[in-house]
Amino acid sequence: MSESIKVGILLPVYKGDISAFLKCAINSLLNQTYSNISIFIGLDGPVGENILTCIDEFSVKSDIRIVRFEENRGLAAVLNDLLDICLKEKIDYIARMDADDISVDNRIQKQLDFLISHPEVDVVGGRIEEINEQSERNGKSITYPFAHQECFKFFRYRDPLAHPAVMFRKTFFDKAKGYRNEYRKNQDTMLWFDGFMNGCIFANLDETVLLFRVTDDFYKNRRNGFKRAKKMLKDRFMINKALHYDWSAYLFSFLMFIMTLTPPFLKKFLYRIR
Repeated sequence: MSESIKVGILLPVYKGDISAFLKCAINSLLNQTYSNISIFIGLDGPVGENILTCIDEFSVKSDIRIVRFEENRGLAAVLNDLLDICLKEKIDYIARMDADDISVDNRIQKQLDFLISHPEVDVVGGRIEEINEQSERNGKSITYPFAHQECFKFFRYRDPLAHPAVMFRKTFFDKAKGYRNEYRKNQDTMLWFDGFMNGCIFANLDETVLLFRVTDDFYKNRRNGFKRAKKMLKDRFMINKALHYDWSAYLFSFLMFIMTLTPPFLKKFLYRIR
């Protein structure tokens, strides 16, 4: 396939991000086998000097666009603004990336090839493998369902795609619109819900596309108190009802509610055996 198609990549950055991880993330995109990309880095509010120094090193590259937002408004708002830029520039294929993960070198090529050869599919993800703070694989990987109907069934219990590992066709946002700005957390789950409700077609590749970084903070950040857990449970019950899932979806939603309230050490154990 020729490289005539431009792919936009949305990469939000926050004050708490680690510059060394961010550098790895950006380099993994610049070293892709598919080179016709534009990386849109969105700085969500004030960031530290280390992050600014890291960003400045890459700002001279023509395939990187730095977009600065004065206030921290949350992931959904930043992604919507970056998405608007892509759509205004007539970019029809849009990938996601987080500031601490690493894309495998043929990720963009593989996902783009898949979307071109499967014009009915609106969004494609793939397998992810975990890495530690030293970017070493820990032996754990997560494989998501490949076909749309399996993704729909999987959504009874968990998200059917790894959000930082997906590539969208523009049609996804024609159908489901953008992210819900009011969600500072759980915005990916609500995006998948809106996708299913509006006829978007989902898929995943049967191969690793992303190295997903898991540190001790990963578990701490998943404990957000009773109010947060209650909101997640309410959203899940709404999703289950709207998509006509069976009783098992409600049971699993309640178990996840309990897990959200557990201490980090127990959460780590439950995450490992899930």
